[in-house]
Amino acid sequence: MMREGSALCLDPHGFHRMRWTEWGDRDNPRVLVCVHGLTRCGRDFDYLAERMADSYRVVCPDIAGRGRSDWLADKADYGYPVYCADIVTMLAALGAASIDWVGTSMGGILGMLLAAQPRTPVGKLVLNDVGCVVPKASLERIATYVGRDPAFETLEALEAAMRAVSPFGNLTPAQWGHLAIHVARRDDDGRWRFRYDPGIALPFKAGPLADVDLRPFWKAVRGPVLVVRGAQSDLLTADIHAEMLARPGTEGLVVADAGHAPVLMDGAQVAAVRAFLLA
Repeated sequence: MMREGSALCLDPHGFHRMRWTEWGDRDNPRVLVCVHGLTRCGRDFDYLAERMADSYRVVCPDIAGRGRSDWLADKADYGYPVYCADIVTMLAALGAASIDWVGTSMGGILGMLLAAQPRTPVGKLVLNDVGCVVPKASLERIATYVGRDPAFETLEALEAAMRAVSPFGNLTPAQWGHLAIHVARRDDDGRWRFRYDPGIALPFKAGPLADVDLRPFWKAVRGPVLVVRGAQSDLLTADIHAEMLARPGTEGLVVADAGHAPVLMDGAQVAAVRAFLLA
């Protein structure tokens, strides 16, 4: 049974409310946090959460500016310092002393940053199609669409636009529909728009794009890691994936017929994540 929660979080310019969905026994001390990509939301993980809820309390937040969470007043505050602080506030609200983590793209970076900190609560870490280097070319591709605010006459048109920029893999029509409806909202004119603050693109586009080297954080991660890669991904390349697998305690999974990023809505993908987390 899915339920909802929220916490009041503090950013440099005021308070905002971050919301999440959660599954499983709320008294289970084993907590799995699942965090979405740049323009997505926590409902991306419904399929995975349902299948992990027998073993975990699964918590899937909407990061600030996305989904049902509040938009930030100052768009320059969209970034990892605020996101990390929000997660800590959420963990305090949950009473979670330790967690495992599944993060897709931005959510994976957030997990890596937290797992690299001294006395981290993060145990096992699943990085879904993001690695220790984020290539410039992938950032340039993302920059072509993030922050735009198109309006669509129908939900089907919004879904088609989402599919055009989202090589998530071989999904059923129902799965595509699920991914679309939860990142969609209707404006005052009845048109459909993506449910995220276009302002999240402000810091993303603040300066010239370049490779982002996260190796200092990656090298500081101590726990077991599963690195999932979409076979056609331009964000987690084969070379970066291979470099990461050389780290002791790191396992890998390559998802055929997917780019950036596999959405973990396939039985085989979920089985691999589950086997890693519960081993």
